Amino acid sequence: MGVLPAKEQADNLVDKYFDAVDPVYPMVHRRNFYADYERFWALPPEQKQTVEPVLVALHFVVYAMGTQFIHTPSSQERTQIAEFYVSAAQQALRLSSYLSRASVRTLQAMVLIGYFLMNDNHASDAWAFGGVLVRQAYAMGLHRDPDTIAPRCSRSDKQQRRKLWQAIFFQDTFLTVLLQLPPTTTFSDIQPESLGDELDDYVPNGASNGTADTVINPMSISNIASITDLYPPYELSDRRYIRSMWHMANIVSRTVCTPRSLATPLTTSVAHKAQLVNDFFSLHQSFPQDLTTSSEDAIRNMAETNARGLRQNLFFRSNFWHCVMTVQADENVGEGVAPDVKGALEAARMALQAFFHFWEYLRTDASVWWVFQHRAFEEAVSCHCIPTCCKS
Repeated sequence: MGVLPAKEQADNLVDKYFDAVDPVYPMVHRRNFYADYERFWALPPEQKQTVEPVLVALHFVVYAMGTQFIHTPSSQERTQIAEFYVSAAQQALRLSSYLSRASVRTLQAMVLIGYFLMNDNHASDAWAFGGVLVRQAYAMGLHRDPDTIAPRCSRSDKQQRRKLWQAIFFQDTFLTVLLQLPPTTTFSDIQPESLGDELDDYVPNGASNGTADTVINPMSISNIASITDLYPPYELSDRRYIRSMWHMANIVSRTVCTPRSLATPLTTSVAHKAQLVNDFFSLHQSFPQDLTTSSEDAIRNMAETNARGLRQNLFFRSNFWHCVMTVQADENVGEGVAPDVKGALEAARMALQAFFHFWEYLRTDASVWWVFQHRAFEEAVSCHCIPTCCKS
């Protein structure tokens, strides 16, 4: 408690988190978070000491992530402050006995610590920490369809479990792509479509299960939180983004991560490679246009009117085209499979275009996300190496 920031500073960092991080990894229920957050800050100092440690851990890692995306006179100062907050988050997790007691909040904090470590240029630490995260997720049954494993949970709780599992699955899959190590989130029976567009999991203040209640609870989410809408206006677009990333992670984990982790070719024949490329492009056609567009006019318009949608578009495009590049560049000499030079270069160009759009319209964000920078580096190297390899 002694190292908490001032409330005004905390407010700014939470706002920055929901502005810069939440669009890309929408796994924290914003209304519930703000309700818990305001309740916590309203407590007198002596009562803050008795708050569940994992709640404090989640707050501190949100402060740490928010700090990474703010402007400060010194980048070194920003790094030190962010590392201090994430250290406090890890200490709070230890106080909560997180290795033997897991909860949704615990795993949310752990997911964010993983991304913090990546952005802080500690990818190997993130990989090791992610292994603990996945084991805890399995132990909680988070990989199971909540309709099967937790049928008595509310719809809101079920949807929250689905969103959190997808965030863990996504983190593991695409860190695996970069590090070429074995994927660990390979066991799940949850279907992306189970995260539907029904919004009845958002219950307004003064109503319960559709029955009007004239007694307004002064401690209700609607009265405490700074968000007054029944549900965020972007909730449905967030769900479409989550489902799209989920579908992409499914095919990538199976067709890219697993064979690369064993240093084997991705494809076993010319026909297999053609089918795999076709599978990626067919999937691409099924995604919402707002996620796939790379039109300069559309991107500029999103930058001016829908920064949340722009962040999702850029992360989707970067991940998708990077994986297509990997497939197109695949080679299996023994089976007569050669790299598709033109296809690989075009996919790399599309992926790099997403990075350049990121740098042009969201420069502070682009300078922070390690995974985005690392992918762009690999794409640039591939653009240089593939033609040289073919000439030789």
